[in-house]
Amino acid sequence: MTYQVEKAKINDATQIHKLINHFADKGEMLARPLSEIYENIRDYFVVRQDERVIACAALHINWGDLAEIKSLAVSEESQKHGLGDQLIAACLGEAKGLGILTVFCLTYRPAFFEKCGFSLVDKSELPHKVWGECYLCPQFPNCDEVALVYHLEVKV
Repeated sequence: MTYQVEKAKINDATQIHKLINHFADKGEMLARPLSEIYENIRDYFVVRQDERVIACAALHINWGDLAEIKSLAVSEESQKHGLGDQLIAACLGEAKGLGILTVFCLTYRPAFFEKCGFSLVDKSELPHKVWGECYLCPQFPNCDEVALVYHLEVKV
């Protein structure tokens, strides 16, 4: 089956919320409140099967030269079909189109992101992230996620 990555629509928010929090409940990613998903719906890409969201990821801009891939989730029955790779590619493509030089992620699954070309870094190398959003997290300052970055070549 062929899947297509598309920008999320407002009607996808509740399904995105359910998908993300399914994995958050298992301790595999951070939970996201529904209000945050609505506020940032323009950040999200989704993959649908019929009308159901089976995968999602968001590209969130943190600074003029820095964006984060967040909330990457693929339903359990849809894993191992390259959907995560397609979502990463969509996020990186959008970042490049915007002229963003560095994309990072915080994850419990660093091997997946390394397979996609990301490199491990110390979280201290991401000051805009740490002071811009992380301090709001219930796990701050004891974050156990792993930081990785991807450097884009952007022609200005």
